[in-house]
Amino acid sequence: MLTSYAAHFDTPAGYLDFARFGPPSRDAVAATGRAMEESTRAGHTTVDDLMRAEGAARETAGRLAGTDTRHTVLLPNASTGLFHAALGIPQGVVLAPSTDFPANHYPWRRTADLGRAVPRWLTPAAGGGVTPDLVRAALTDDVVAVSVSAVDFRTGFRADLAALREAIGPDRLLIVDAIQAFGVATMDWDAADVVVAGGQKWLRAGWATGFAALSDRALESLEPVLTGWTGVEDVGLFDGTEHQPAPDAQRWSITNLSPVTAAALAAALDLVERHTVAEIEAAIAVRVDELTEVVEEHGGRVLSPTDPARRAGILSFTMPDRDPSLVAKSLHAEGVTPTVRADSLRLSPHASTPPEASERVAAALSSLRD
Repeated sequence: MLTSYAAHFDTPAGYLDFARFGPPSRDAVAATGRAMEESTRAGHTTVDDLMRAEGAARETAGRLAGTDTRHTVLLPNASTGLFHAALGIPQGVVLAPSTDFPANHYPWRRTADLGRAVPRWLTPAAGGGVTPDLVRAALTDDVVAVSVSAVDFRTGFRADLAALREAIGPDRLLIVDAIQAFGVATMDWDAADVVVAGGQKWLRAGWATGFAALSDRALESLEPVLTGWTGVEDVGLFDGTEHQPAPDAQRWSITNLSPVTAAALAAALDLVERHTVAEIEAAIAVRVDELTEVVEEHGGRVLSPTDPARRAGILSFTMPDRDPSLVAKSLHAEGVTPTVRADSLRLSPHASTPPEASERVAAALSSLRD
């Protein structure tokens, strides 16, 4: 456990569901409270003062993504960013994994319905993810982009972004959903053209938070189809004419976001930056190793990659001849919160997760033998 990081949270010891939702820090809660309190005493500077949180969040998100504010825009969630990217590709084929989370499917299904970009579905091997070899085998001249998750939501498979970039070449777009990785996994974000992430999971910023980081290639080639009034040049000039989209990532802005959620995101990102992604990632890896050992000792079948280089903070498993819902009941009885699927269970610890969590899982799995 990263003690200095864990001190900012009040999450129960057995909470192992960060891949679904990350309970926010006291810092994020306090930032939210301060912003709400300030809004109740509104004066002539209140709105402008509150809006500064957006700039702070953009700056930190940009640094963590290996870029800058010009290439970063805040969004209310990851799906909004994926739809911006999908609708911005006028024509061509986009490679995307059929096994990905549905949020990564619907943007491409909708573009196909509109006669724009058409998805070609990739099928990774069982327990694996999108690899350079899989992509190379599917590449044709009409492929204009590849859309992947940095970390697979089912198994925790970690994509090799740099290798994927090499596989597709410099002219195709690499679009990455980073929601299961950003802030907790060291990755080559600069290999991607679009990085989108929501803040409600591993970043622990709460719902309605997120951002996108865009490369120069993305800014040049993606049409700003969803640009709103806050995403244009001369945004404060209300002259009744259509303004040109902003030259930077702000062109993905549709309207003003909540300065309250921006304050929460800024606080959450600051906490990550202060404790560093590398330290957070290392602490999570220790817990995943412990949990893996516990599951295997009790006869469980691990579905996640065993190679640490290809695995992030997710441990998926089954207990042979045991219904996942019944295994979940045993875990709940020991105060453990997993993700429960119809065919498996998923444990996802964070850097604040104590060793006690593994002991609770061991007790739960031992009870299945009684």
